[in-house]
Amino acid sequence: MKGKNLLKRLENKQPNGNTKPLKPYLLQTLKELALLGGVHNKIELSSYELAQRLQTSQQTASRYLLELDIQEMIRRELGVKKQLIHITSTGADALENEYLSFKQIFDLSTKVIFKGMVISGMGEGKYYTEQKEYADQFEKRLRFVAYPGTLNVEIEYLERNKIRLLRSYGGIEIDEFQTENRTFGSVVCFKATINGKKGAIVLPKRSHYATVLECISPFNLRQTLRLHDGDTVEVIVYLQ
Repeated sequence: MKGKNLLKRLENKQPNGNTKPLKPYLLQTLKELALLGGVHNKIELSSYELAQRLQTSQQTASRYLLELDIQEMIRRELGVKKQLIHITSTGADALENEYLSFKQIFDLSTKVIFKGMVISGMGEGKYYTEQKEYADQFEKRLRFVAYPGTLNVEIEYLERNKIRLLRSYGGIEIDEFQTENRTFGSVVCFKATINGKKGAIVLPKRSHYATVLECISPFNLRQTLRLHDGDTVEVIVYLQ
């Protein structure tokens, strides 16, 4: 039995190691498990209860769970009447990809809205924005002279999906450059407003999983908006 399960798992892997797109009925089952809390916790569920949510037979619901288990989308601990189910990181990635698709369809026609909390940085933002090559490119491509320094806004972990979506739109590229001592990497910018004030967000081109937005502006945003660590701000990023 274990050998058959292993074979099925291998059949569902692409050459690069990624899982194939889920069949629609399995994706819907995974969604139902996630809505019950299965991403962050183990949930206690019978195949009969799942069948009711999916509006299908108990036998079919059991088969769906088995398929998800074989594809390593979920982990199960079998009990007498019910089972404990937890969505794996692979399953969570499949749900995230679905989320990204729908966000792109419905929310991202002209802008993306972030809400986050102001935090202190390490002073690196001021160092980078004071580099003449960066400053000149910001002025030329964003059409404002950036105040030395960045406002760091920490967003929720799930909000990082929006950053991934932003990258798919390209943004305004700021080229890398070299000084005598080091190389400064390229970044991608998007025009934005921070609590209504003109600015932009700056994303390192090679990083994809940041949960902190670095905002630049013609203004000292902390002083102009009277912001302190822990304050909530709204960052609206424009795609056009």
